[in-house]
Amino acid sequence: MYKIKSLLPGIMLATIVGLAALFLSEHYGAPSMLFALLLGIALSFLYEESQCKAGIEFTATHILRIGVALLGFRIAFGDLVALGWKTALLLVVAIATTILVGIVLAKLLGMQKRFGVLTGGAVGICGASAAMAIAAVLPESKHKDRDTLLTIIGVTALSTLSMILYPIFAAQLNLDQVHTGIFLGATIHDVAQVVGAGYSVSDESGDLATLTKLVRVAFLMPVVISILLVLKLKLKHVGTNKAPGIPGFLIIFVVLMVINSVFSIPPSLTEATSHISRFALVVSIAAIGMKSNLKQLVEVGTKPILLLLLETLWIATLILLCLPIL
Repeated sequence: MYKIKSLLPGIMLATIVGLAALFLSEHYGAPSMLFALLLGIALSFLYEESQCKAGIEFTATHILRIGVALLGFRIAFGDLVALGWKTALLLVVAIATTILVGIVLAKLLGMQKRFGVLTGGAVGICGASAAMAIAAVLPESKHKDRDTLLTIIGVTALSTLSMILYPIFAAQLNLDQVHTGIFLGATIHDVAQVVGAGYSVSDESGDLATLTKLVRVAFLMPVVISILLVLKLKLKHVGTNKAPGIPGFLIIFVVLMVINSVFSIPPSLTEATSHISRFALVVSIAAIGMKSNLKQLVEVGTKPILLLLLETLWIATLILLCLPIL
């Protein structure tokens, strides 16, 4: 009871910021996660308050994991079948190579390889949600929260820019509605921006873009589990017993995805869990913003943005070059 009482102020603060972000998003059309980040950063001084700190920490970790786990209800194995094996294989290659490109570029730019994994996964899979899921399983480090925050800010901004520019770019290349839908779903980072871009072209492009994006989201758990296995092997190699196990939220994600694939889930339940997941992610991003140190963000410079931009260009170029074979 005492622990719940100590967590409540910070959780309530993050919840209020999350609600404010959703309100601003609905009225001004910008991504709710970006608003949550900016509002959280503006209130970062409250993180130092003893009454709020524990709850903010709890929200940034445990509520984040609840939001990621509930994403499993949005995906079914039938999505992979509906998309076709060629497109699914192209998405696997695009995700894997984007992460590898992130690792190589991070090393060339003088940054840690784990930052390349974080940004590459965010760009390759599903933007801010992927960044938070990957960050949740990476080992603790001095700059982990800062790197997560930078990645979320970068992919959200690039995703919004892509939502505006990519439909125009697809029209200039004379892509048909099918190829336009696959291109938008395979390259734009966040789900909401994929939906906005796809349906701005046509209903057919919007449906296919959304389906393509959901298949990308389905690869989130295999990627996160692969990262865990690599970390486990690496830690065993250096002789430590602190190799990570598979977190519970990943197991819940897979179980929910299996349930959604095997059973006929009422649309109202799927929609409700989607809203809960989105709200949990927005609230947890607000908490991550509150944990940030603005001075640290400024000191990092332009290298992280350059890295994210190059990864974005990589996946867009790869998809465009491979569209003719689909």
